[in-house]
Amino acid sequence: MAMPIETGRLLLRDFVQEDWRAVHEYGSDSEVVRYMPWGPNTVEDTKDFIRRVITYQQEFPRRRFEIGIVLKEESKLIGGCGIRENDAALREGNMGYVLNRAYWGRGIATEAARALVKFGFETMNLHRIFATCSPENKASERVLQKCGMSLEGRLRQNMQIRGKWRDSLLYAILSHEWNG
Repeated sequence: MAMPIETGRLLLRDFVQEDWRAVHEYGSDSEVVRYMPWGPNTVEDTKDFIRRVITYQQEFPRRRFEIGIVLKEESKLIGGCGIRENDAALREGNMGYVLNRAYWGRGIATEAARALVKFGFETMNLHRIFATCSPENKASERVLQKCGMSLEGRLRQNMQIRGKWRDSLLYAILSHEWNG
């Protein structure tokens, strides 16, 4: 499938082994992973993640795209995102993203997420794409809204993060709602 994905400012590409330091920079930051079910990562956690996502690249047909976000003007990996087909029969996938804190507030997550939605509908031929976020994570909620996703509901205590149960907001978009 078509990789990498290029946008105005970004290159979304497969992770490579050498990315582990840049991934670790954001994956070990407790503020970045505050709403994530993983992290803060140890060096070994980060290296395990890189090894795992590189094996996904070998799957055929490929159903999981965990990819790096590279800021083209700096040629620097500044985050990660992913889209995964979780039900082939229903043509349904889910997506997510994470950014190095130094790049928050610049519209980068929205640009990457929009590219994932486009990729999901045009390349993966998905019918429905969903994402969840913590109700407290207003920035992530705005990203999902800017991608054209609609709030479908609140999942009560569906995630356990660092020993505490947390609700999630469920957002989704259908292929016929996406205007390309």
